[in-house]
Amino acid sequence: MEEHVFIVLPEEEGERCDKYLSNLFPDLSRSFIQKQIEDGNLIINDSPKKANYKIKADDRIVLTIPSLKDPEIVPENIPIDIVYEDDDVAIVNKPQGMVVHPSCGHYSGTLVNALLFHLNGRLSGINGVLRPGIVHRIDKDTSGLLIICKNDKAHNHIAEQLKDHTCNRIYHAICHGIIKEDNLTVDAPLGRDKNDRKKMSIVPDGKRAVTHIKVLERFKDYTYIECKLETGRTHQIRVHLKSINHPLMGDPVYFNGKESFKCAGQILHAKTIGFISPTTGEKLLFDSELPDYFEDILKKLRNN
Repeated sequence: MEEHVFIVLPEEEGERCDKYLSNLFPDLSRSFIQKQIEDGNLIINDSPKKANYKIKADDRIVLTIPSLKDPEIVPENIPIDIVYEDDDVAIVNKPQGMVVHPSCGHYSGTLVNALLFHLNGRLSGINGVLRPGIVHRIDKDTSGLLIICKNDKAHNHIAEQLKDHTCNRIYHAICHGIIKEDNLTVDAPLGRDKNDRKKMSIVPDGKRAVTHIKVLERFKDYTYIECKLETGRTHQIRVHLKSINHPLMGDPVYFNGKESFKCAGQILHAKTIGFISPTTGEKLLFDSELPDYFEDILKKLRNN
């Protein structure tokens, strides 16, 4: 038997625990996960729970299942861009195409593997062996700035700011169509799609999600925008833009049409992040340059 421990991230709150665990173990069927829960192998905050329990931020989940493979997460000398580092946190500019943390059956080539090497293993342990140091995350094909926590005290400090929506997170994106308004806000609740657990969608009983959108530049068939998150739900920008009929360029999940330009994934970059330092209590703000793939698309649009 093998014990797996997870701490629920703020953006994961409200999910059924069996769905949550199925997303963490994509190689296992949901019925298998439910069988382990029925057998009493799920403990949340030191108490057994049923499959339909709605998880909350900071819940400590312990799932015991038959051993599949020892999750040996090893340091790897993968180049990463660490733009800031102190005793408590590091700020990393993640490239497009890099997975943030390992998952069951996929234990190498991730940002976590690189962090274990470059930070000499000094990462918070709250989120378990698969997600050390990870207090929030961005999708594989989204680039940009991430806060990495180097100890549990810093992790709790940053997690509280994320939960209270006091972190400043600004993304740049290119979406389909021409947004006519210079500024608009999408306020629509998000939850797991009832027909596809890998997708999120707008659902009446979902968690409140708010995205503030500012138009930066308009093109023939696309709009370059800034998205400021008031909340930070999974796939929030991607689903909100789809909901107003302006899906992200290159989005393989939420856009089904034909792309005019070759894209490796959604054109979305976490450009700015701000938070209160766990070390000094000061406000820290970091901004990043647009990556080459993003600038190349903008250049093509401007010359089109």
